[in-house]
Amino acid sequence: MRPLQSIAMGLVIVALHAEFGGFDALPDPLGWVLVLLGVRDLPVDLESRRTLLGLAALAGSVSVPLWIPGVSDALYDTDPALLWAVNLPQLGFGGLLAHVLARRAADTEDTRAAAWLRVAVTGFVVVALLPILVWGAGIDALEVPAYVGATAVLLALIWMLFSWSSRAWAAAEDRSTGAIAPEHRPHVQRGPPLPEEERPS
Repeated sequence: MRPLQSIAMGLVIVALHAEFGGFDALPDPLGWVLVLLGVRDLPVDLESRRTLLGLAALAGSVSVPLWIPGVSDALYDTDPALLWAVNLPQLGFGGLLAHVLARRAADTEDTRAAAWLRVAVTGFVVVALLPILVWGAGIDALEVPAYVGATAVLLALIWMLFSWSSRAWAAAEDRSTGAIAPEHRPHVQRGPPLPEEERPS
């Protein structure tokens, strides 16, 4: 599995909720394990790689108690801002990942991917700050848009990760050599062989 595919699959598990016996049948901690594995397989020179790993690990750790039935509801009943706060590592991870990938895409002149990833960065920043207006300024009408926006921007990032997982700037790295793994290298079209008399000596 390509690194971005692993990250995307993990985020799909995080985004979806299928309750079974009071528990989420798609546990978020499992999703964050896939995310961590995907980030680990990205090139070692990836910008902010340690920070991404740290945010994913923090989000995964926070998701463990939240998986227990009733914990999320209890946090919300105590103070809705608490539930927002514990989800900040997830939003921070998504925004930083989109930022890092946008820069890598831009470096390889993949301008379309870079542009959409920058839109995702903006989306994550907005949904991370919007609850300040909801609970800080008391604008209750923005609560539902804040939750809808958070879901929408996460789903958009998942789509981008799946769509561009085969791009050279998102390729896995061969751990033994540090080079891009052969199966993920961009294909180079070769022309027909030159006639014998036209071959350089």
